[in-house]
Amino acid sequence: MKRHGSAVRLQHQQGMQMSRYWAFFSLWLFCGLACAQASGERVLKIVVPFGPGGGSDFLARLIAPKLSEALKETVVIDNRPGAGGTVGTDFVAKSAPDGQTLLLSDSGAYSISPALYPKLSYGPKDLAPVINLAIFGNVLVAHPKLPANNLSELLALEKSQPGKLSYGSSGNGASPHLTAELFKTATGIRLTHVPYKGSGPAINDLVSGHIDLMFTGYATVSGLIKSGRLKPLAVTSQNRLPSLPDTATVAEAGFAGFSSFISQGVFAPAATPKERVQRLNREMAAVLRHPEVLEKMRQSSLEPHDNTPEQFSSWLQTQSQQWAKVIREGGITPD
Repeated sequence: MKRHGSAVRLQHQQGMQMSRYWAFFSLWLFCGLACAQASGERVLKIVVPFGPGGGSDFLARLIAPKLSEALKETVVIDNRPGAGGTVGTDFVAKSAPDGQTLLLSDSGAYSISPALYPKLSYGPKDLAPVINLAIFGNVLVAHPKLPANNLSELLALEKSQPGKLSYGSSGNGASPHLTAELFKTATGIRLTHVPYKGSGPAINDLVSGHIDLMFTGYATVSGLIKSGRLKPLAVTSQNRLPSLPDTATVAEAGFAGFSSFISQGVFAPAATPKERVQRLNREMAAVLRHPEVLEKMRQSSLEPHDNTPEQFSSWLQTQSQQWAKVIREGGITPD
């Protein structure tokens, strides 16, 4: 009972800390907007459909200062989490198409959610791709005590004890879940899916040994890999990660053509003037080439991706088809 009481007090303290954080953040956002509007400056709002601290939030705050300088506009980051990113995405899709409200999100909002949520209130037609800022593959990580140190050893281990290995994800239909399903189809491995409400709880259980494996972005687990609390078995990108030069890609391990990427891109409401979309694309591409920005991205194993709106749109269509097939054939639902 004492232990339970301590846990309740800890949860209460954490809840109070989070409430104070959001209160401070809301006040900061309001003041920033009010000051900019009072001075007559144009305000560019970048909506991140997830809470602070994730990959989308990191990129938004990384590019915001230099983008503000280039556009001579105040850039404000607006976190609107909820329902796997669909709340913030829906807000942008229904915003005025004046080029002053943008979405910065992983590509799942565009290429996964429409197939996963049949009754979604927005679709790809409601968003205009601006630029694909970065792409990165997932890394397959395991608990250190798992008796496999690469993909070949993992496949052999699963054959020796079929159906006993498990993997965690940040939730049904999330990119790590779909990557794992694509991986299962390509390799024939049998794994039991354990969905969590977010990457954090899944990683905690992996470190604790409650699950065996997980696909996730390298930046999320880099510290745990370096400290030896997790070990990498493979990466899903086309090339090895600079941060993990000794970890082979899934394709190198014998499954030619396999690749699975997470993209962080920028979108505008569909009817945004083409001239504004083109300018945003040019200025953001220039920001990505700045040495300071490049260095911080590479430290997180993010690969800058200079491209046009048309190229980004074409890439998204290919991704949408791939993930729709995985969702359909796997009978995957968000519940």
